[in-house]
Amino acid sequence: MAPLIIYGATGYTGQMASKNAKKLNLDFSVAGRTKEKLKHLSSSLDIPYSVFDVNSPGLIDSALKDASVLLNCAGPFVRTAKPLMEACIRNKVHYLDISAELESYQQAYKLDEDAKNAQVMLLPGCGGSVAMLGCLAAHAVDSIKSPIEIDIALHVAGSMSRGSAISAAGNITGECLQVLNTSFAPKDAGETKSFDFDDGKGYVECFPVTLPDLLTLQMSTTAPNIRTYVHASGDSFPTTGDLQSLPDGPTDAQRETSPYSAAVTVTSEDGDSHTAVLHTVNGYTFTGMASVQAAMRVLGHQVNVGFQTPDQVFGKHFIHSVPGSEIEDSHPK
Repeated sequence: MAPLIIYGATGYTGQMASKNAKKLNLDFSVAGRTKEKLKHLSSSLDIPYSVFDVNSPGLIDSALKDASVLLNCAGPFVRTAKPLMEACIRNKVHYLDISAELESYQQAYKLDEDAKNAQVMLLPGCGGSVAMLGCLAAHAVDSIKSPIEIDIALHVAGSMSRGSAISAAGNITGECLQVLNTSFAPKDAGETKSFDFDDGKGYVECFPVTLPDLLTLQMSTTAPNIRTYVHASGDSFPTTGDLQSLPDGPTDAQRETSPYSAAVTVTSEDGDSHTAVLHTVNGYTFTGMASVQAAMRVLGHQVNVGFQTPDQVFGKHFIHSVPGSEIEDSHPK
């Protein structure tokens, strides 16, 4: 079997990742639960496939026997991440995923020591918003001495894939969180904040949300106070109704016209602040590319064992591995 396995490869983002891996001539195989879909994908890409469920540890161990990296693209990650991380630790295989669910990052945090003892890296969020926001925050933090506050917002544009909508609906909790003095604390969900994404529209209202970056930014920046926000445009969060009837995901043309952006303000203990803005491609396009770029780097032994964040392992310039991604310092107008 190939050194890289892409699990959940027949899903919307998994297919994008698989096609990008093929373009990069990586030695990889695809895996998932549904044989017929995998057979079709493996035939179209001329690569091997394996069939296993996350609830079948024996089958997972067999599939991982000759692998060195697993890229998990199968959500909801609150269900898939923990058994696959545990399997990777057992088999000394580095684990990557594209999760945006805080709970799966908390699972990785709890498995940190086990992973270190096995010399295994756990790298959730190697593509997607965690990679985006981590690199953006790292850029801004470098300009501030003793950062004590990070306010960061993601502008989500365009429609969601069916899988993302189902994962998001299952991940919605009644409590909005922030990091306050290094600990998770409730935040008023109605306490919005305005950000300028430097797109010509000026300041727009952003709503506080519980993102995994509350945990990952603590790890990578050590800032004791962190708040995460989202500004959504288009049909970004269709988390009600018949989600199964949604299309697989946005078309190529729809993604092309729905780029993402993000903004961050980092404040120091003496009151100085620094603001920066990220402009990048659509989130699905970014994830399909960045996750494979991460896997390629890990295959090349760019590894820190234990639970890690993308910017910790690859540096803040990892964002530039996706064409069309730029970070600029923002100056108040």
